[in-house]
Order: sequence, then C-alpha cells, then structure tokens
Amino acid sequence: MKGRLIALDHIGDREAAALMVDGKLEDLIVAQASGPIPGSIYRAEVGRQMKGQGGVIVSLGDGHKGFLRGVNGAAPGDTLLVQVTGHAEAGKATPVTPKLLFKSRYAIVTPDAPGINISRAIRDDDIRDALLLTAHEVMDAGGYGLIVRSSAAEADADAIAEDIEAMRALAEDVLSQANGTPALIHAGDGPHLVAWREWTAPAQIETDAGCFEDHGVLDHIDTLARAHVGLPAGFTMFIEPTRALIAVDVNTGGDTSPAAGLKANMAAAKALPTQLRLRGLGGQITMDLAPMTKRDRKPFEVALRAAFKSDAVDTTLVGWTPLGHFELQRKRERVPLSEVLT
Repeated sequence: MKGRLIALDHIGDREAAALMVDGKLEDLIVAQASGPIPGSIYRAEVGRQMKGQGGVIVSLGDGHKGFLRGVNGAAPGDTLLVQVTGHAEAGKATPVTPKLLFKSRYAIVTPDAPGINISRAIRDDDIRDALLLTAHEVMDAGGYGLIVRSSAAEADADAIAEDIEAMRALAEDVLSQANGTPALIHAGDGPHLVAWREWTAPAQIETDAGCFEDHGVLDHIDTLARAHVGLPAGFTMFIEPTRALIAVDVNTGGDTSPAAGLKANMAAAKALPTQLRLRGLGGQITMDLAPMTKRDRKPFEVALRAAFKSDAVDTTLVGWTPLGHFELQRKRERVPLSEVLT
C-alpha cells in the first residue's frame, strides 16, 4: 500500500499503534504491562542519596521508586513533582525529572521555562506571527512557558488555541497538587494518544480490531523478533540486546571487495535508527562494524549523525573505542519489543 497508514490496535492485551509508510513499518508504540508510564507525573518523596551516581531515590507511591538526577537542595522527606522520562529496566528505579512538560498535538506548556517559542521548523513569517498572536491570547495570563510545535503550521487557529488552553489548565491543576503523600497525579498518554500527538502528517487511520493483521503489521513484528536485519547489496546487521548493552554486528556477506566494509557500515548507519525505534531499544549500544580504514570513519560518523537527526528518541554518538567499535547512548523511552513478544 502506498502512502501513510496509522493502525490503532492491540498486541495481546496491550494497546499498540503502528505507522506504515508505503507498506513498510516506520514506527511502533506498545503499552508497557505495568509500572510508571513515560510522561506520567507523580508527587514524590525524596529518599536516600545515591553516592557516586549524582542523584537520589524518590518514592512515587504504590511501591514504585524513581531515580532523580542532578537535583539540588532537596533533603530526605521533601516532596516535589516529578515526571517519568523513560522506561525502567527490570529491578531498576524509574528515571524521573522535576522539569515538567505538558505536551499535546500542537503545543508544549513548560511551567519552569517562561516565554513563548515557535518551532524553528515553521519558517513562514506570516504563520509565525499568527501563531504568536494566538499563543499570547491564551498564555499571557498564566505566566507559564509555551512551545508551539511544527504541527501547528497547518492547523486551524481555534484548534491550536483549544490545545494550548487544555495544556495550560492541566499544568495549573497538576501544580496545585504539589503537597501531600507520594501518588500519581497525572497518567502519561497511551500508544493511541501518543500516535495522535506525534504522527501529525496526513494519513489513513484504521481503528478496527484486527487491523494489525489486515495491514501486515504483525508480519513486520515477527521479523523484528529476529536479530538478523537484511541490508542492501546482501549486507547484514545483527542487533542483540544483552543485560549490559545492545550489540550491533555489521557484516559484508559475500562481498570481499576493498570498499565493501564502508558500504556495509553506511547501510547499517542508515537503517539503525529505525531498527532501534521499532524494537524499543535504548541504553548503551556498541557497534562491531565491518572492516574499514580509519580514513573512512569520518564519512561513517557523518552518515550516522544524519540518520539519527530525524529520530525522535534522544541518542548521543559517544565515539570510537580502542578496539575500533563505535558506541552510542540512547534514551530508554519505549518498551523493548522483546518484553511484548515473550
């Protein structure tokens, strides 16, 4: 099928959303089975300092623990509002931050960062001026910060104003509940709402039960269950998560030409962001690349950086190891697909 398709369905008993582009799976979001959901806001109680790790353990209520990094002046027993920033590995505390974001389709309200900003992706001066006018009409009385997202460029002014107002009202409600015992104040969005919020380009939308099977999403998911990833020209890549890191092995296959290593590595660089996103993988990533000369490292890095530029999940390109491996650090923002398929 040509074009964009958004399918909203379930995998087992878990809510899930899939984005298909020209018949290929481009993005996949699956609900986690339990625990704090990314985007959720908790009233937390500060606990013990984690010496050497630059943070503190906080209680989120209902037996959940969070890890809060880089907070100054908080003493054990203090309460504060925190937001879940990512998926926690089994047995580890959930990562949280005190910098709250109230994010919707057209706007992000930022209580801790005053000022109104328009997405840099919107370059038309007339559109920017109109968006600024709408934003000031809604926000001037609140004192909070606001980011108008790129999706607002093509949206109706009334819809944008309603979106901003809803996020501002939500921020006011949440911030009014800062005092008390540890508890969930606002639950993060599920996959269907995240799809509405983030996949804003025009698309056909399917919501019928079984639409994953009807449009081949389940077939793509079955492929993702395997470590093997086929690349152009017969090159291959294997992505294998371990407890400590994610190992990525790149091979040239039957091509033994001098340029094969660089070609295979460039193909892997282009495919890696999508593969990590679809598999829900984050953390430390180590790439065991196909053999190539040191002078080929720079074009590989440029290609890798370009590939991750449009990826929504924060990824840091760390650099080369003494053994010639390339390392990355990626935010654990999603549920690993392996958890869903077990």
